[in-house]
Order: sequence, then structure tokens, then C-alpha cells
Amino acid sequence: MRPNARWDLSVDNRNGQLTLVVEIKRKTNVSPEWATKLRRNILAHGTFPKAPYFLMVFPDKFYLWSKAEAYHDQSEPTYTIDASPILQPYLERAGVTADQISGASLELIVATWLGEIIHSNQLPESLDASQQWLIESGLYTALVGGALEYEAVA
Repeated sequence: MRPNARWDLSVDNRNGQLTLVVEIKRKTNVSPEWATKLRRNILAHGTFPKAPYFLMVFPDKFYLWSKAEAYHDQSEPTYTIDASPILQPYLERAGVTADQISGASLELIVATWLGEIIHSNQLPESLDASQQWLIESGLYTALVGGALEYEAVA
């Protein structure tokens, strides 16, 4: 675990470089503006390692900032993603709905989903249309062969 890392999840690429940081919240119906403010506040109040991709996960939406060089700015998410097609299969297997899920369970589901990408041997073209943003943003290629890290629990 990296010193000072307080992200819920992070992924190093196949070369061991921090590539994606993930913040997971149970709140739903979050606007891009609200997510942008939360991201700015998180970054302003911590010494977080910087990564080229920042993913904020909510049970109903994902917000992705890609190539986020200006880390303390007010930039809107590069992608706003409907979380349902991604999370629904996992929620069904767990027997819960998006509004019933606990924070720990949501984190586990997101970790499982990221793990499937990291260990994927399928071609990006075979991804479901709902996950096309992974290809367009370059995140899919950046994650394959990488390593997932969980936040250290104090």
C-alpha cells in the first residue's frame, strides 16, 4: 500500500505505475456538478497520489475524469456513465438492489468488475456497448494486466 493513499480502490498498470484511483459513495442521483465539487474537495484536503484516471462510483452513475492533469480544478467529468448495465449483473447475483447496497458491498462489486478488466483476455471490441467509454478513454488498455489495490483499513 502506498503511503498517504486513501482512495477506496486504485489500480497500477502493468508497469507498476498508479493509473486509476476510485472513490466509491452510496449516494444516488448525484449531478456531475456535485461530483465535481466532491472531487475538488477530496483533492484539496489530502495528499493523494495523482493518477491519469479518476473514477467516482455511485450506485446509479460513474463519473470518469481522464488524463486529469489539472487535479485541483473544477473540470467536469470526461465521461458520465449509467452504472446500471455494469453493476446490475453483480447486484442480481448478490440479491440486492442499487439503493439497498452497503458501501462495503458496492466496493467489493466495483473491485470485482475492475478485476475482470485487469485479468481480461477478451478483445476490447467484444465489450458491451455500455462499456464503450472504457475503450474511448484508453482506460481499458491502461488497466489490462495491472494490479488492484484496496484502501488500507486503519
